Amino acid sequence: MKQSADRDPDRLMRAILSRAPVGIAVIDHGGRYISVNPAYAEIYGYSTEDMLGKSFLMVFPEEARAAVLARHQSFLDHGGNLGGEWAVVRRDGTSLTVWSNSVSFPSGRGKPDRLVYVLDITEHKKAQEQERIAATVYQTTSEAILVVDAERRIIAVNPAFTRLTGWSFAEIEGRSPDMFRSDRHDDAFYDEIRRTLEAEGYWAGELWDQRKSGEYYLRETTVTVVKDALDKVKNVVVVFSDITARKSAEDIIRWQANYDSVTGLPNRHMFTDKLAEGAHRATETGQTMALLMIDLDRFKEINDTLGHSVGDRLLAKVAARLQECERPGDTIARIGGDEFALILNGVTDIAEIEAVARGVLKCFEAPVTIDYEQMFVTASIGISLYPGDTHSLEELFRNADQALYAAKGFGRNCLHFFTPALQRAASLRMRLANDLRQAIAERQFVVHYQPVVDLRSGRIVKAEALVRWQHPTRGLVSPATFIPLAEETGLIVPLGDWVARQAIAEVARCRALHDPDFQMAINQSPTQFRNAAFSGLGWVAELARHGLTGAAICLEITEGMLLNAEPQVMSNLIAFRDAGIEIAIDDFGTGYSSLAYLRRFDIDTLKVDRSFVSELDGAGLDICEAIIVMAHRLGLQVVAEGVETATQRDVLTSIGCDYAQGYLFAPALPPAAFEAMLAQQGRTDETGAGHRAASAE
Repeated sequence: MKQSADRDPDRLMRAILSRAPVGIAVIDHGGRYISVNPAYAEIYGYSTEDMLGKSFLMVFPEEARAAVLARHQSFLDHGGNLGGEWAVVRRDGTSLTVWSNSVSFPSGRGKPDRLVYVLDITEHKKAQEQERIAATVYQTTSEAILVVDAERRIIAVNPAFTRLTGWSFAEIEGRSPDMFRSDRHDDAFYDEIRRTLEAEGYWAGELWDQRKSGEYYLRETTVTVVKDALDKVKNVVVVFSDITARKSAEDIIRWQANYDSVTGLPNRHMFTDKLAEGAHRATETGQTMALLMIDLDRFKEINDTLGHSVGDRLLAKVAARLQECERPGDTIARIGGDEFALILNGVTDIAEIEAVARGVLKCFEAPVTIDYEQMFVTASIGISLYPGDTHSLEELFRNADQALYAAKGFGRNCLHFFTPALQRAASLRMRLANDLRQAIAERQFVVHYQPVVDLRSGRIVKAEALVRWQHPTRGLVSPATFIPLAEETGLIVPLGDWVARQAIAEVARCRALHDPDFQMAINQSPTQFRNAAFSGLGWVAELARHGLTGAAICLEITEGMLLNAEPQVMSNLIAFRDAGIEIAIDDFGTGYSSLAYLRRFDIDTLKVDRSFVSELDGAGLDICEAIIVMAHRLGLQVVAEGVETATQRDVLTSIGCDYAQGYLFAPALPPAAFEAMLAQQGRTDETGAGHRAASAE
């Protein structure tokens, strides 16, 4: 009797295999596919037709095929287990991991066939690997991890948590994370974290915590809410790290970037930001912002005499006093060296600004004591207004600086408001500085010579070389104007060198024509002396070129130059001394005088400042006499400057002064007029000698 097609077992089995979600194949003893269901072919990227009759080794890497075939045949011949995980290759070359199991059954062809079941577990293996990596990270990361369940009970921590907090899992399991709350934060802080987590499911920030030891530390924290498929809270994961040391280092760097290390005041960087903020506020409110530039008077002399350490301590004390003048909302900053700036915000009139500025000057009236030594310090102040003087912060700063320059020019220890006249003066200085460069190239300078008289004989035995600038359009420019400009621009080096060469040539003529012992004094700028481009050896060579010894010239320097005897200064001084050139201290008594350096540097001459000579009818007499007595005891000669009357000459002669110069004898003269004066003196000497000879006969 014929069976119904629906009940044909072979047909039914084929239908089941074709629809089975599991890959199923039959492989003969030789390794060829006898049967392959669609799921099996799909796993490897083939069609069933592509695989039937082909070797099952087609899905294995080349290097593994021999071993796989041997295991296949051994399984069919001897039994055993051929299940497990296999590394295979899809048709497109993609690597897969499959799990398979096999059974053998008679084939009717003499040797058994193998029925194999295959599952693609590639994604499962990847997930396992990810879980393994996550577990490794969880155990080895340096960040602490705390896991809380839906009831806010601690259910897990990693080793880093224990290292960082000191708490083991056994000590805190099942407890609330509220146990870690710090009293450095109030309830409102933690309430805000809770609200953020409820609304967004995530919070990140910094908070203070305590270790088991009680030590506070700052941690960088992220809190993430984990929900299940029903959107219910399943866990809360807290990840954090200790950033106390990092934040401390950042705070130090931030402080160093914005504050001055000597005074603790805001530095130029922060000052610039505060100035911009003040200008914005002034624009919005319609009020005025004032900038006060404050510069300590003669601070360099303190550094030179007492050292930079004392200078820094003085700056710190000055800063403390200035802070006492600082109103709420104002900013006092140190912007460099001995220069401070005070920003006054919200001022309404000039009187208010002036009152604050005079308060600043007043705070310098009391002496500053450092190491039991009292120092009197004064300051000069330049003031500019925003927006009254300018709408540009760069110009505001420049205006205040120009006003400060004017305050210095008015004698220091005073204040000066910016005016358009100051702007014009600054522009003039800038143009003169530019003209100065051209003047050196075009030889617009001339050297004049002021006679120095021997008070015992009344004869001119020396002269001082003084440079003059004959500007082509401005006429004769005062040295008080262009010498500071030359020092600021560095042009003093070539200018001073040119003056010295002119003076050496002139003294050579004077010795040859008038007096073989004549000496020329040459002023030496401190800036020139300290400049690396200057060398005293050039002057020595110039003397030799004219057949002169070092005794032909005398170098005039200031006291301040010796007080800070840098290596470059020492080198040039030694070169001059070795060449036999005399050294004179100009304007002696007006700075920080020291007897020690007179001996140390083998000084030859002291020049008494004209301010003492002008007061010979008062206190100046005692000062001049004291200087002369001291100098003679030390074996030094004395020259008095600024002698304008016969009375001054006679008084100086009576107290033993050696030499004098000033308008009583002659102003600084051009070379021709000066040499004519020497020639006249020579003729007078000859006439006098003739009269003396006739009288003797």
